[in-house]
Order: sequence, then C-alpha cells, then structure tokens
Amino acid sequence: MLGKRLRHTKRYQEIINVFLKNGFSHFLYRLGLTRSASSGRHTDAAINMNMQDIGKKLCHTFQELGPTFIKLGQIASTRRDSIPPEIARELEKLQDEAVSIPFEEIKALIEKELDDNLNNLFVEFSEKPLATASIGQVHTAHLLTGEEVAIKIQRPGIRRSIEVDLEILQGIARMMEARISWAKTYHIRERIGEFIDSLHDELDYMVEGRNAERIAKRFKRQNSVHIPHIYWDFSTKKILTMERITGIKISKIDLLKEKGYDLKLIANRLADAMFQQVLDDGFFHADPHAGNIFVMPGNVVSLIDFGMMGRLSEDMRHYFAALLIHLQRGSPKGIIKTFSDMDILEDDTDMHALHKDLENLIAKYYDVSLIQYSLGQVILEIFMIAYKHRVKIPNDITMLAKAILTLEDIMHQVDPEFSIMKAVEPYGKKILKKRYNPKTIAATAWDKLIENAEIVGELPKNIRDMTTTIKKGRLRFDIHVSDLQTFLKRLDKISNRISFSIILLSFSILMVGLIIGSAIAGQTTVLWKLPVIEIGSVIAILMFLLLVLTIIRSGKM
Repeated sequence: MLGKRLRHTKRYQEIINVFLKNGFSHFLYRLGLTRSASSGRHTDAAINMNMQDIGKKLCHTFQELGPTFIKLGQIASTRRDSIPPEIARELEKLQDEAVSIPFEEIKALIEKELDDNLNNLFVEFSEKPLATASIGQVHTAHLLTGEEVAIKIQRPGIRRSIEVDLEILQGIARMMEARISWAKTYHIRERIGEFIDSLHDELDYMVEGRNAERIAKRFKRQNSVHIPHIYWDFSTKKILTMERITGIKISKIDLLKEKGYDLKLIANRLADAMFQQVLDDGFFHADPHAGNIFVMPGNVVSLIDFGMMGRLSEDMRHYFAALLIHLQRGSPKGIIKTFSDMDILEDDTDMHALHKDLENLIAKYYDVSLIQYSLGQVILEIFMIAYKHRVKIPNDITMLAKAILTLEDIMHQVDPEFSIMKAVEPYGKKILKKRYNPKTIAATAWDKLIENAEIVGELPKNIRDMTTTIKKGRLRFDIHVSDLQTFLKRLDKISNRISFSIILLSFSILMVGLIIGSAIAGQTTVLWKLPVIEIGSVIAILMFLLLVLTIIRSGKM
C-alpha cells in the first residue's frame, strides 16, 4: 500500500511539473493543485493563448507524459462535440512512437508468458522489431510448422504505470467537474471512464485477438477482404501471434499502380468493408489509418490491428442512417428530430438557433457534388455546432466520424473520384427500410407489450413498498431549486391526469350500474326523453380516447 502511494505521489508531481513547464499553471491553480497562478519563472501565458496555441502546448504535454496521455489525446481528438476543434486538430498529431525494447527483455517475456524456451517455440525469430509503439512492439518469426507470423509483445511493466496514470486521471476528472463548469457540462468523469475502459481493452491482447476473429467471421465468405489469422496457442494477454501480412501498404499508390492493381476496385472494396462492419454488424475497426490497411494480390484488402474498436447498437445505427438521409435531403428539422430521438438535447437548448446553424451548414454544401462531398468533414461540422449548443453526441458516433474522416483521406489518394457519401447511401436506406419493416415494427411492439406487462405485474408490489416507505416516514424528495418550476409543472400534469382517470373510472362504474340496473328491472334507458346510457357510453369512450391521446402525445406511454 505504501509503495503504491509513493508511486502515485511521484507520478502526480511529475504530471504537475510537465503541465507547469508547458504553460498550464492557471489551469492547475483553478483545480487547486498549485498555490498560485504561476510557478517560479513559468508565467501563465495560457490565459492569453488562442485555442490553437493551447492545442499545440497540450499536444507537447501529452507527448512528454507518455503512453496513457498520448492515448487520451488521440481519443480526445475524436470528441469534436466537447473539445474545441482547434485543440482537437492539434491532438490528432500525437504520434504513438517509442524507443524499442532490448531483445533480451522481449525474449524473457515471451518465454515466461508461453512457458517454454524461445528456440522450442519458433524456428526463426527476428531480433529487430518490425514496428514500435508506446504500449508494445512487433517482431516477425516462423512457427515450427513453417507459417510466417507477426508477434505483438507488450512492454514489460507498462500495465502498472498506465494503471497509476488512470487512477490519477480519475482524481483530476473529479476535481475538474467540481471546479470547472465546462467539465461538468460535458461529463468529463464519464468521458474519462469511457477512455479507461477502452485502454483496458487495448492492454489485453486476448481482447484484440477476439476482435480480429469476430471481424474475420464477417468476411469469411468474401474473397475481397482478408483478416489475419490468430494463433491462440502462441497468444496471451501480453503476447498476440497472428498471420504475417505481406501485402503493399495502401498509402503506396505509385507502387500499387506499378504492380497493376485496380485502384477504383480497391476503394470500393475498402468502403464496403467499412460500412458492412458499421451498419450491418455495428462492430467496426475504429482506427483505419494507412498503416493498418494492406493490399494483397487480386486487389484483396487486408485490415490489421484490432485494438481500438467501435460499437453501434441497432438504435444507434438507425440514428446514424437517419442523420445521413437528412443530410442528403438537406433537412435541418430531420437532423434535430434525430437528436431529439437520441435524447441528447438539453431542456434549455435554443432550438431556433440550432435550426439556423444547421440550415447554414446544409446551405454551404447545397451545390457541392457527391464527389466533392466530404462526409467526415460534414459530420465534424455538425459536431462543432453540437459543441456550440451543448448537444452531447454519443462516444460511439464520434469514433465512427473519426474513422470515416481517416478513411476519406485514404480514399482521396487511392481514387480521387470516389464518393464515400454515394457508397454509404445504400446502407443507410437499407437500415431505415429494415427499421420500418412491418415485421420489425410488430416485433418491437410485442417486446414493448411484454415489458409493459411485466411493469404492470410488479405495480402492486411497488405501490405496497412505496406505501410502507411513506408510513415509516422515509420518503425523501431531492429537488434542485433551478428545476423546481419544471418539477411542479410536471407534478401538476400528473395529478390532473390521475384525477381525470379517477373521474373516468367513476363515470364508467356509474354507466355500468345503470346498464345492469335497467337490464334487471326491464326498464327503458330513456330519462327525460334522452337515451342516457347511449349518451353516457359515447362520453365515456371520448374521455377514454382523450386520455390515451394525451398520454401518447406526451411521449410517456
């Protein structure tokens, strides 16, 4: 415990010193981490810096602090809905590079993880790494059975140092939410939590291996896409052994042309591979940069490195498809409705201003042809508008937007005439068509009916529990003053609806009594020359329909 505390203290001080050195003393002062807004000879220039300058300094700070902060910056660069675009653009430049690990350490780690001598595991093992990064490095080797493999090896001790950083980041996030309004508005603790989950996945190479296999199953029957095979007998949480891909990097356009590859076909296959993952399965490669894409003989596209993955639920896929369709149709109302359906609009969002900004964005691209249309750029501009109006875009959508933007840059090099907007359109329409298919609607309605039946079944128990709580005097209301008026209005609506329901129930009981009484006595239902029961029945039906309509319109059915 003491050793852990000492590690935290030392690293904590190191982080503070690096931020101070790069001109963030005012930020640390606001968090209460320094006694004044300047420290020694480092004055607080950050106050007068523009956003781009802050981004550059932040990029340099993260680079200096190492793997955890480099990954944090890379993830933050995708959050255009909560990070100023100038800062996000600078954070995109963070490079995940590191000095290679000595071969003796690599050999020792492999032998410990695989519980055998290196010579007994591989016929040949390259001492020089094929690639290096902050979390691990890649070596090539040959298995005893002859297959050429690429082995990803995690840096010794990296997990421990990253865990210390993550615990410190959680503490800083708590302080930020408590003392900085921006951090509270954009739920910085929640964002850090998402980052921690993502980084934990990257530290477990077994997760990456399973990700690769899941994607491979998707393309099992397609010869146009190849995913490297995973050798599980030579893989652990710290070592991942996979098939060595020997194709040409997709960024080497001249070499691809020289070898006679069909660049237009490659562009189409890559786009199809991406959107099949995104919109058909909802599980996709979230980091499709040029270093992770190879072209093999026969114009086959190969994807590698499945450490960072994106996930889209069926609902989220529908919302994304809806956004694409509304963008193409130039409908700001449609975009706002999709935001509303996603439940990401705040109660105080200025809808008129939001509509106007979206209208201006659509007008900007009105006369632009599909070939010139950058889907990723348009989505990023929507995120900038979302940032301005404090609309919280889900993390999965921002990861997808970043992946599309990265992919578009590659497409532009491979085939300058390729339109990613045109390529994604069929998938978007397919999702919307499936969503509004009668069978899908019926299945959804049935699920909701079952869910509501369960709620009704539990209602007596819930009422009994609430009554017991009230009797014991343990019922508490925690209402923020700023929300009091809204709460009272909603309470008033609820009480009116309950009163209306009671009146309807009483009236219905009265009418049933009259019907039964008249039937037993054999008397006419006419009173004062009026058909009372018939009129009463019509009134009861109208009251019932009015109640149902009110509930449906409120969206709380």
